Amino acid sequence: MSATFLTHFDSISDPRIERCKKHNLMDILLLAISAVMSGSEGWEDIENFGHIKLDWLRQYGSFEAGIPRHDTIARVICRLKSDEIEKAFQSWISSLVKKTGCDVIAVDGKTARRSFSTKDRKSALHTVSAWSCQHQLVLGQVAVGNKTNEITAIPELLTMLDIEDSIITLDAMGCQREIAQQIIKQKADYILALKGNHSGMQAELEAWWHKMEREGLSDKIFSQHSDVSYGHGRIETRTFQQLLIDKTWLDKKYQWKGLKTIIKVTSDVIEKSTGKETKETRWYISSLDLDAKQALNSVRSHWQVESMHWVLDMTFREDESRIRKAQGPLVFNVMRKIAMALFKQDDTKRASMAAKKKMAGLDDEYRSTLLESGIKMR
Repeated sequence: MSATFLTHFDSISDPRIERCKKHNLMDILLLAISAVMSGSEGWEDIENFGHIKLDWLRQYGSFEAGIPRHDTIARVICRLKSDEIEKAFQSWISSLVKKTGCDVIAVDGKTARRSFSTKDRKSALHTVSAWSCQHQLVLGQVAVGNKTNEITAIPELLTMLDIEDSIITLDAMGCQREIAQQIIKQKADYILALKGNHSGMQAELEAWWHKMEREGLSDKIFSQHSDVSYGHGRIETRTFQQLLIDKTWLDKKYQWKGLKTIIKVTSDVIEKSTGKETKETRWYISSLDLDAKQALNSVRSHWQVESMHWVLDMTFREDESRIRKAQGPLVFNVMRKIAMALFKQDDTKRASMAAKKKMAGLDDEYRSTLLESGIKMR
């Protein structure tokens, strides 16, 4: 298994000098990934897991020098290079997902809130991830540097991915001309949330929309779709309206590459217990043709990435993790996402992800099934 699964991590360079390499780097990574998948949340947890499961681990790695101490595990992992970690993770995911065409790929950022260090003046880890709504996997991620932000990280992430024929959804932070241009250049489409960062453009588009409504919307330039959902003690009606834009006016003033339509989303929510009704309107710009049902599915799919963030926090307790030194938070973040991908793709157990994590900690056979599925799942 190690020759196949860990091949994608061979590109990670060992930060140690030769005389200090008592333990094989691939053994350390295999130990850490297996331990995190089994519920370990820190360096000592990983060492303890290794001592208990050493016979099982030797099915997949040599471990000639036994299990390294927790401070050795921490020292090696914290010195790994961030770009190599991200590329190795993306390489493994690419081997599982051969093609992402016709997929909705939600791009969003998340901060590991307790990973900051005031002593070292180190900011909390913030990563931007690309979530495949079709495959239920993180396709790739980029850590946002201390002196950069999501606007510079998103293009780097998109460059790593084959997004041809996909629909890229982004929140207001990613609503940038350069990002839209890159998406079109990579032969994909986009739906970008329009908020305060483009308040002038939003105000003009709203005014233009109302003008078109007064003049009468025709089927040739307008598409509409609605749905109703019930849950959490409320009834929510969403109405998606999509309007073909006047490119002559828009191109002259704003010059967004590939922009074709404006999307207006109106949500009417009724609280069952109180009868209170609230209404919210959101605006998006898109390179898609008129098809409000497709737009609705794409926008709603975007919130799956928020579910991924919730799982990282609630199942893997990422926001509570106090691992802070050097690349430690990033490596743990990647290992959690590897575990999450293996749990997501596993169909041998009908259980929640939290339950699967407990089973992986207790059952050697199930843990082997998960790791070996990481070789062949599609």
